[in-house]
Amino acid sequence: MSGALDITLTRDGARLAARIVPPPAVPVAGLMLGRAPAEVAALMPRIFNLCGQAQGLAARLAMGLEGGLEGGATDARREILRDHLAQLCLHWPQALGLAPRALPEDWAAGGAALEHWLWGGDRPADLAGWLASGRGVAPVLAAIAAAFGPGEAIADLPPLSDPMALIAQENSPAGRVADDPLMQAAAAAFGRGPLWRALGRGLDLARLCHNAPRPARLAPGLAVVEAARGSYALSVGVEAGRVTALTRVTPTDHLIAPGGVLERALASLPVAKADRAALLVAILDPCVPVQMREAEHA
Repeated sequence: MSGALDITLTRDGARLAARIVPPPAVPVAGLMLGRAPAEVAALMPRIFNLCGQAQGLAARLAMGLEGGLEGGATDARREILRDHLAQLCLHWPQALGLAPRALPEDWAAGGAALEHWLWGGDRPADLAGWLASGRGVAPVLAAIAAAFGPGEAIADLPPLSDPMALIAQENSPAGRVADDPLMQAAAAAFGRGPLWRALGRGLDLARLCHNAPRPARLAPGLAVVEAARGSYALSVGVEAGRVTALTRVTPTDHLIAPGGVLERALASLPVAKADRAALLVAILDPCVPVQMREAEHA
């Protein structure tokens, strides 16, 4: 994707406010109109280096192309596992000042071995005890919990109900596993803030150790596919064997929507912790480059 997400922070009493300017839209439709459906499905993963497999799978589902669906789901699962692990092992530790970790061996296979690596043993029943244990990825999540106190940088949104609507909705891995007891414990102790969202990626990884993503063809020409940052929606019109319309809505579109997670989370970050806004954005993980600045104030 080209362009950057521009975030300008201002101080509003004891809280922050943010002016969020999205990057220019990628002209995907212009690249696809007039092409055959199979060609469009093959091109989508090549255009996008983030969540490309999910986007190719969504194109096949939306246009009713049966070939390659099973392999596409396998590739999309591997893509999500890789991106979750990259956050837990590399990007978040770097943002927190922790040493990075190598990705576990044979991570693409998923299974019990990867889940055991995630938790550092059996799945915990007590969130607080596990965070203090130092096992698995607990040190990363414990550092996030220490950086943001209860009620800080939270965003409590309704669940994703209309994937194509550019309105404030919870379109995230955390939203997919929100009913998990560990997620409920995180929400009760801290609110739906950075710890809740980071834990959600871990639990989503654990889920995908044993289950494939859940793509869905909601109607002819409309598909929704799970991706690393949430669910990716694609609407495609086809007439006489050629694509005549194409609209896509990404998890980042919902993240940066007016009143969405990014705006609300920044607004509930205390001014005293304005220096942690970059860490917060890293945890939210938009799929575009970010330019952030704080406006001058008296």
